[in-house]
Amino acid sequence: MAALPNMKPPKGWHSRGYLPHFDGGSIPQTVTFRLADALPKAVLDRWENELATMPEARASVERRQRIEHYLDSGAGQCWLSQPEIAESVENALLFFEGQRYGLEAWVVMPNHVHALFTPMAGHSFSEILHSWKSYTSNAANRLLGRNGEFWYPDYYDRFIRDEQHFVRAVEYIEMNPVAAGLCLRPEDWPYASARFRWSAGFQPAPKGSAAKMAALLPVLPDRKPAGEP
Repeated sequence: MAALPNMKPPKGWHSRGYLPHFDGGSIPQTVTFRLADALPKAVLDRWENELATMPEARASVERRQRIEHYLDSGAGQCWLSQPEIAESVENALLFFEGQRYGLEAWVVMPNHVHALFTPMAGHSFSEILHSWKSYTSNAANRLLGRNGEFWYPDYYDRFIRDEQHFVRAVEYIEMNPVAAGLCLRPEDWPYASARFRWSAGFQPAPKGSAAKMAALLPVLPDRKPAGEP
């Protein structure tokens, strides 16, 4: 079927120079994007040298695990730990929920953001992400009284393979503050989908339980933040 007027086809696989990305249209995908100073280039370069002899599939898993562990250690200035900035990021994620994408889960950590969302027809993954980052970087720099790069240009994304993968992705995102030692319960973290889901009486599904995927669908707030990202 030919693309409708003014509707761009999904990009498929593409790259910003460091990581490969997949833009597959209306399928759920996870994304992690981080602050510009959260992971120094010297650290990444050292890891690349250490992983160079590994098979690519194994190196990809190891690279991702190292990145996640490093980010959770609280590296960089952690501007997202400031309530006004964290709230502006969460508001941007929520603003077009149900219009341009379905937002299944999210968490705003001190130096990075995880989200699971499904682009709607006519709105690509990369365009949605660009909108989030562009709006929030400008807002954050105003609050901080600074200029310059706020977000690291690249990001890490994965498309959801099946229901069990969906469940694991939601669990990982909402448990991230707990795993990083920032709170005891996921619903206690103030800038995450867990507080809406758990306050409505839902509980996380047991690991590997696709049968409870419906219980992991988001309980979104009724409010819509003012201003358009």
